[in-house]
This record gives sequence, structure tokens and C-alpha cells, in this order.
Amino acid sequence: MENKFSSIVKYSGFIFRAIIFVIALVVIVYFFPKEGKFRYEFQQGKPWLHENMYAPFNFPIYKTESELKRERDSIRNLQVPYYRYSEKEIETSLEKLNAKIGSLIDEQYGFDKRIPADSLQQLKDKTELLYMQVIEQIYALGILPEKEQQRLVNEKIQTIVVVRNNLAEEFNYYELFTDVKADQLLNEQISGMKNRGSFSYLKNANILDNLDFSDNFPSNLVYDEELSELRQKSQLDDISLTYGLIKEGDLIISAGDLVNSEKSKILRSLKIEYETKLGSSSDSWLMYLARILMVSATLLVLFLFLYNFRKDILKNWNKTLFILLLIVIFVSLAGFSNRFGKFNIYFIPFALLPIILKTFYDARLAIFIHVVTIMTIGFIAPNGFEFVFIQFVAGIVAVFTLYHARKRSQLFWSAFVVATTYSIVYFAFSILHEGSIEKINWTNFVWFAGNGLLLLTSYPLIYVFEKVFGFLSDLTLIELSDTNNPLLRKLNEKAPGTFQHSMQVANLAEQAIFQIGGNPQLIRTGALYHDIGKMESAAYFIENQTPGNNPHDLISFEESADIIIGHVARGIKLAKKHKLPAQVIEFIETHHGTSKVQYFYRSFIKKFPEEEADISRFSYPGPIPHSRETAVLMMADSIEAASRSLKNYTEKTIIDLVDGIIDYQAKEGQFDDADITFKEISIIKGIFIEKLKTMYHTRIEYPK
Repeated sequence: MENKFSSIVKYSGFIFRAIIFVIALVVIVYFFPKEGKFRYEFQQGKPWLHENMYAPFNFPIYKTESELKRERDSIRNLQVPYYRYSEKEIETSLEKLNAKIGSLIDEQYGFDKRIPADSLQQLKDKTELLYMQVIEQIYALGILPEKEQQRLVNEKIQTIVVVRNNLAEEFNYYELFTDVKADQLLNEQISGMKNRGSFSYLKNANILDNLDFSDNFPSNLVYDEELSELRQKSQLDDISLTYGLIKEGDLIISAGDLVNSEKSKILRSLKIEYETKLGSSSDSWLMYLARILMVSATLLVLFLFLYNFRKDILKNWNKTLFILLLIVIFVSLAGFSNRFGKFNIYFIPFALLPIILKTFYDARLAIFIHVVTIMTIGFIAPNGFEFVFIQFVAGIVAVFTLYHARKRSQLFWSAFVVATTYSIVYFAFSILHEGSIEKINWTNFVWFAGNGLLLLTSYPLIYVFEKVFGFLSDLTLIELSDTNNPLLRKLNEKAPGTFQHSMQVANLAEQAIFQIGGNPQLIRTGALYHDIGKMESAAYFIENQTPGNNPHDLISFEESADIIIGHVARGIKLAKKHKLPAQVIEFIETHHGTSKVQYFYRSFIKKFPEEEADISRFSYPGPIPHSRETAVLMMADSIEAASRSLKNYTEKTIIDLVDGIIDYQAKEGQFDDADITFKEISIIKGIFIEKLKTMYHTRIEYPK
């Protein structure tokens, strides 16, 4: 039982990474389209490169998106608004009118006792009857609000539909009355009656002039937005998605024929029907198996790449999880876009993937992961080849425009260049496919612009990933390497010689790592902080001493060794106190590896030859460097320090110094865990020699 438990513990890392890969596999397969894939590739305007194609079954010819869009736009532009006819306004208006007329007649004639009451009532009834004849004529068609008529004019709508008693009737809007036109007509009719003597029964007809018609006759046609939209929706739903029918066995296209516009429509229609039928076939379990195998092959390629070229990532489950998480996120976004159609797939900023990966790793890894991801999404995206090609170019452009990012303004430039790249490549593809500028889907260029704007989110996303996964970006390193950083300023004040030494080491190491490949910004930052532990006892280190004042003369060799070796532990403690990233602290831990404090060790042996020296008292605790950056820093640190004590500066002494120190360190096994080759060590030697010759060119004695 214990053996089994030990085995589980031993292989727990492998098991966990396997689980991560399996989860990624399941999620990616879930977002794969349920339909099958059409096996033939074709492009409009290009020859048909396959055998003669016959229709395998009956299928309709589908209209293109541009054709459907034109039909939908036509319906929207020709939308007929619906208005409901209201009887209530007529009744209300007549009641108000009768009351008003009665009130005015009473006011003018009610005081005259000579007029009998029944005669006065007859006057009211007759006047009301005349008005009602005119009002009913106006309301027979209906009164349209003035603002509604103006809207119809602005939107160039001539025909409207009036719904009255559940019956709909079309009118030209200018046939109907508005508030102003109704009031105008009423005044004209009343004036005509006056002139014809229709009101001769009234002694003083100016009673009619006291009526405010516009206030008494409101519009009775009310815009019905719900019914209008329902009717438009019905018309849009009635649009046929197809035209024509291809029968089984019909020749679609012959080998070598040009794929013109009509042939392209038929082939695309066949592709839609073929993939739909394949996805809904009774052998759907085979489709699932095929998708699992396809995604497994993709993830296997990723695993093999990491296993052969980046084992450090594969050994670290945190880094493995990060890469797979990014792949799954972008595949999921593409799947959502394809399945629900809420946004165009070109709106998704896939170039973010290589940008983020390049920030934490190298360009080669970033581009490889990007290619693996977009090839996987190519099975999801419409026009897979076009999608993969466009994203491939955009991803590479994104990586190289931010290859040495030092300013935030570079991100804006990169976003602009990526959006422009999308547009140019898509434009070229559209011309190849459609053969005409008129048929290009210009809406995609808006999505490309949005895509470029979303790339600006890379900085906040990088910060989030830094904190969540414990990574370190170049932006953070740039901030840390600023010599105005409080810790570096303190180093400069307390140990100015060590500060200058660190600056020289940073220059040496950065140049070397740049040549052999690595992270120059990381090694520069690590070099600036690698000796911060010397601040507490600065006078015990030679670069901070003044001539004739060496405190080591007053203590034993063991105590001196303790102080020198102790600067590593003190540096680690100080770095953690100031919350420096773990990757920077590694340079402090490893810059001496497990090497010895040679001067005090040899001095002890020389002075006490009869005593056996405790080698551990004169050795650094380690660990040894485990990356090329930390290994190069160890070399640069030792060589820069040793170069200060050369008695004679000649090309030979400099070469001997560099060769001797690096060869000794290699012999001692200090680089055994570092990812660095003998060839790269040879290149580093050459760089250091040239840099030292430049540094000490005024002191070098050249042979005469």
C-alpha cells in the first residue's frame, strides 16, 4: 500500500499535467462544430482542382449573405407604418364642441327674454348639426399628428396602413388630415356657410369666431409600433433563403472549370447541406471520435514541442496550465461566436495570444502556440483557410512589432499595425474570392478596427496573469531596473562601488544573453540587484574600500569568509522584504553557485598548512545556476570583479582571465543545470573579451 502511495506521489506532477491536457481536450471538442466538414476546397475565380462533381443528393441553392442582406434592407427601407383609428377622440371632440356651442349661444342670447327657450335650443341643435357634418367629413379619413407627418416626410415614407375595426387599409399620407389641415378645412367650411347665409337665423354670427378649433379637434390616428414591427418581422421571416434546386446526379462542375459566381453559390450550398447531413447522421459517435482524434493530434504536437524544446515549461504545471488555459479561452470565444453569432469571429483579438506569451516567454514559443491555436480554430471558423492565413500573418506582425517593447506607446502602434494587416490581407482574399470590390463585406473592416482596440487590453491582462500565475513581464522588469528605484538608490548611497560593479555586470551580461538568446531585460534587472546584500557591510568588499583601509586585516579568514558569503543570504532577505519577484531573487541566490571564496581559502591554507580547512566555511551554499540567464550572470560577475585586480592590462591577460574563470566554473559543474551549450559558452567568452578590451582600452599595453 505504501509503495502504491509512493508511486502516486512520485508521478503526481505527471498525473496533474495529464489531467490538464484532458480537460483542455474535452473543452475544445465541446466547441467544435457538430456538423461534418466538406472535403473539397475551392475559390471563386480559380479553377476547380478536383474531379468532376455530381450532386450526391437533392439540395437547394442558398442565397448569399449579401443577397439576403439586400432583401432585408429593402424591406426595412420600405417599411409601411401602421396606425390605429380611434373613435374615442371623435366622441370626445363632439362632446366638447356641443358644450362650447351651447355655452356661447347662452352667453350671447340667453339674456334676451324675447327668445323662447325652445327657439334657443333649436339654434343650438342646428348649429351643432352644421359643425358635425364638417367634423365627420374630416374624421372619416382620420387626423394624423403633425409630427408624425413630418417623420414620414423625413423618412421618405408615402404609404401608411390605417387599422379600423380590425380592417387594414392603405393610404398615401398626404390624403389624410393633420391637426393644422383639419383646422384649416373647418374654418374654410364655416366661412363658406356664413357667406351662403347658412347662419341667417343668427342675428350675430360672430359667435363662430370665438371657437378655437385646433384645441377641440385632436388627431385620432395613433402610431402602432408593436404592430408595425410585427409586420416587418413577418416580412423578414418570409424571405426565402434559397432559390432553385439541384437534383441528385446533376453535374455541378467539371475538372478544370472556372469556379464562377454561380458555380460558387452551388458549391457553397452543397457544402452547407453536406456538412449538415454529415453532422446529423446516425453515425454521430464516429464524428465525436473524429473530433477527439483531431484535437488530440493538435495537443500532441504541442506536447512534443514542449517536451523537445521547452522542458522547463512542461515540468512546471503552473506554466503548462497557463498555456493550455489561453488556448482554451480563445477556442471557446471562437466557439461562442460560431455557435451563437452574437459577434463576428474577426472581432476576437487572437493576436493577444502571442503578445501575452511573448511577454512571459520567447517569440518562438509564442508563434508556435499561436499557430497551434488558430489551426484548431480553423475547424470552427467559417472559411477555415482564409481565417488561419489572416490570423497567422496578424499574429507574427503583433509579435515583431512588440519584440523589444519598452514604451506603452508601442502597444498603440502595434494595435494599429495589426488592424491594418487584418484589413489588407482580408481585402486581398475578398478580391480573390469575389473578383469585385462591390461584393466585399465592408462590415468586417469595422470588426477589424474593434479587434485592434481590444489589443490595447493586453497590458491590464498581462498584469492580471502576472499576479495570478506568479510570472514576470518585461514591463515589470523595466520598472525594477530603473536606477531611481528606492532599493537601487539605497545601494548607490551605501555601497557606491558595488552599485558601479552591478552596472558593469549588467552591461556585460545583457550583451552576452542577447547574442546567445534569452531575456536581456531579465538578466539586466537580476544583475542590478544581485549584490544588494553587500549594503549592510559595504566596507568589507573591495570595490567599496579606499586604499590602505581593509577591515579584513583585523579579523580571521573564517570570519572574513562568513561576511563575504553572508551577502547572499542578506541579499535574499532584503529582496523578500522589498517584495522583489522570485525570478529576480534567483539571481541573488545563484550568482556564486557553490563556488569557494578562493582568496580567504588559499590564505588560510597558506598560513595554517598543518591544519585541515573546513571547506564548507569557505563555500557558498548555492544553488548553482539553473537557467542560461543566471549562468551568464555568474560568469559576468566573476569576470568583472576579477578584471579590477589585474596588474597589467593586455590582450593576453584579458583573454587568460576570461578563459580561466569560465573554464574553472564549468569544470566545477556550476553550469550543469543551466540550459547552455559549450558553443554558447565560447560565444560568451568572445563577447566578454571584447567588452573588457573596450572598458580598459586606455590601460591596455599593446606590443610595439
